[in-house]
Amino acid sequence: MFIMTTRRSFLKTSALLSASAFILPSVFAEEKKFIGLQLYTVRDLMKSDPKGTLSQVSKIGYNSVEAAGYTGDGLFYGFEPKEFSKILLDNGLVLHSSHYRYGEDKMEGRDVYGTILHGWDKAVEDAAQAGAKYMVCAYLSNSERGNIEHYKSVAEALNTAGEISKKSGIQLCYHNHDFEFEKQEDGLPYQVLLRNTENDLVKFEMDMYWVSKAGHNPVELFKAHPHRFPLWHVKDMAKTEKREFTEVGNGSIDFKNIFANAKISGMKYFFVEEDICPGSPLDSITTSMGYIKSHLV
Repeated sequence: MFIMTTRRSFLKTSALLSASAFILPSVFAEEKKFIGLQLYTVRDLMKSDPKGTLSQVSKIGYNSVEAAGYTGDGLFYGFEPKEFSKILLDNGLVLHSSHYRYGEDKMEGRDVYGTILHGWDKAVEDAAQAGAKYMVCAYLSNSERGNIEHYKSVAEALNTAGEISKKSGIQLCYHNHDFEFEKQEDGLPYQVLLRNTENDLVKFEMDMYWVSKAGHNPVELFKAHPHRFPLWHVKDMAKTEKREFTEVGNGSIDFKNIFANAKISGMKYFFVEEDICPGSPLDSITTSMGYIKSHLV
C-alpha cells in the first residue's frame, strides 16, 4: 500500500510540475539571452527597406534592437509606434531602447522636437507605445558641449527628462563618445555628467569603442560607478594606426574581460554597433554575431 500510495503521489506531483512549467516557464527554462543591434549600423537599409532589413537582422540571430533617428513626427522608420512594435514582434525582435538628440541646436532657426529639450513628453509617450524600456540621449553636437558649467546644465536637463520618462516606466540613459573624456580645467565632462545626474533618473549607455579610444578602461569605470551602466554598445577597435571601427572580435578591445564584469556594471542589454562598415553592414553584423555567440554569451 505504501509503495502504491507513493507512486500515485509521485505521478500526481509530476503532473503538477509539468503543468506549472507552462504557467511559469521562467522557473524551468534558461533565461532568454538578448543579443541586440543598434539599427544605426544598418541605417541606409532601414531607409530603403525597413521590413526586409529587420527580417534579415532577425535571421542573422539578433533578437533585440535599439532604434535611432526618431523625430518629432512620432514615427519610427516611417511607422506608428504600435505598428513598428508589431513588425518587430513578427520578426522575433523587441525594441529595448531608442536614441534621441539633446535638442539645443536649432534647424533653420526653429527648435527641434522629439528631443530632450523639446517635445520630450510626446517622445516618451511614443517610446512607451513602441514598448521601449530605455530612452537614450545619443549625442551632443559641437555647439551643445561647451565648458564644465554647461555640462552641469546638461546634467540638470537630463534629470528633468529622466523624471518624465520614469513616470512611464522608462529609464533615461546618456550615451558617450570620446569628447566627454577631453580634460578641461575643472575635470572631465563625463565625470560631471555622472556626478550631477540622479542615479535613479539618469543612467549611462557605455560605448566600449569610444571609452577605449579615449584611453579609459571600461571595467575601471564600472568599479568606480557600479550599476550605472545598464546598456552597452559593443563595437571593436581595429588594430591599425587609425583605429577604425571593426567587427566584434576582430579588434583590440578585451570584450571577454568586459563581459566578465557585466554584473558590477549593472548591464541589462547590449547592442552591437558599427558606425562605418568596410562592406555590407549585414556581413559585418554577421561576423560580430559569430564571435559573440562563440566567446561572450
